[in-house]
Amino acid sequence: MQASEFVPPTRIDDQPELGEIKINHAVVASIVRLAALQIKGVAAVGGGLVDGISELFSKREADARGVRVSETSDESYSIELRIAILYGTEIGKTAYDVQLAVRKQVMAMTGKDVAKVDVIIEGVRLPSDAQGKDRGEDAWPEAPATD
Repeated sequence: MQASEFVPPTRIDDQPELGEIKINHAVVASIVRLAALQIKGVAAVGGGLVDGISELFSKREADARGVRVSETSDESYSIELRIAILYGTEIGKTAYDVQLAVRKQVMAMTGKDVAKVDVIIEGVRLPSDAQGKDRGEDAWPEAPATD
């Protein structure tokens, strides 16, 4: 290798003269939601009463519902995530799998460390509720339309 040959740095942080790269917390929240929804047993992220009320007043985007992202003093992420799980799913294992998946995906996509991922189970849903289908025999029959 010649002395005049340019060798790119191994890390983006090694070039502070280029400026800063900032990632909006809404983007991180989207990553968190998508990572959590990939876990078997997770029916939904957010969407509870608290999220619905806060969305009215704060005009948060739909992707940020159920996810709160903040940065700690050492510039790592602290994440709070509210989920609903499918009935029959082991709660502890599912929550742990969500923590691992969220941490891994956020670190991979942002390059920042994740200090903690708090998972709050807000509800349990039947598998048919998560898919938006009716519950079969237990559901009320549809009334005929009358005009």
